[in-house]
Amino acid sequence: MSMEYLFSLRDKKYLVTGGTRGIGRAVTLRFAEAGAAVVANYAHNEEAALELLRLAEPMEGTVDVCRADLTTPKGLACLAEHFQGVSLSGLVHCAATGVHLPISKLRARQFDWVYSLNIRAFFELIQIVIPLLSAGSSIVVLSSSGAVRAVQDYALIGSSKGALESFSRHLAAELAPEKIRVNILCPGSVKTESWDAVPDRESRLEKTITRTPLGRLVTVEEVAAAAHFLCSDASSGFIGHRLVLDGGAGIVE
Repeated sequence: MSMEYLFSLRDKKYLVTGGTRGIGRAVTLRFAEAGAAVVANYAHNEEAALELLRLAEPMEGTVDVCRADLTTPKGLACLAEHFQGVSLSGLVHCAATGVHLPISKLRARQFDWVYSLNIRAFFELIQIVIPLLSAGSSIVVLSSSGAVRAVQDYALIGSSKGALESFSRHLAAELAPEKIRVNILCPGSVKTESWDAVPDRESRLEKTITRTPLGRLVTVEEVAAAAHFLCSDASSGFIGHRLVLDGGAGIVE
């Protein structure tokens, strides 16, 4: 098997949730560049969706968009209808939300909101997607370091990502006999729009850069490249793996 074939995504079709912004957008464009047909799901921001379609025009693969709120029955039904009769090669789950507050200031409605997208939506999405996946397909779930470490004002997001990781490992074991691989991709700090909601974001990002052996933040393009690897035949032996991409930040005190 040639090296080019191992990493090829030609003639494959993927769903990328949260696929029009941040890491999700980078994944969508990377996969289209590699020859895949990609459907980028999003819930809001038509401008971002239109901009994505413009950027993807010259690429070898194709990009389509599907607006559907994965936290609602109507949104899930819309997504199911969009993929009716379609065979998928994989799913990259980037959709997520969060609240950055200390636990003492959090409320139950915020808990429900975060968990409804970060874990429950993935559970319900999987029920739709699994019948569409053929042997050799790959599911990649985006997590974060807060799933296994305590991060300031990150309790809701981190704990929901921890639940997502645990669910994904169980899913990996269940789907492996069907030749469907599930893996977890865990980027370090990546400067995207999501950081706009983080208190003291600039100082926290600077501290991360200072303690990272790489000397900079990981980029969305690097995360997309890792997702590409996990969806390609080059990673055929990876099942239930947690791939950390943080520039070495996690190995230093």
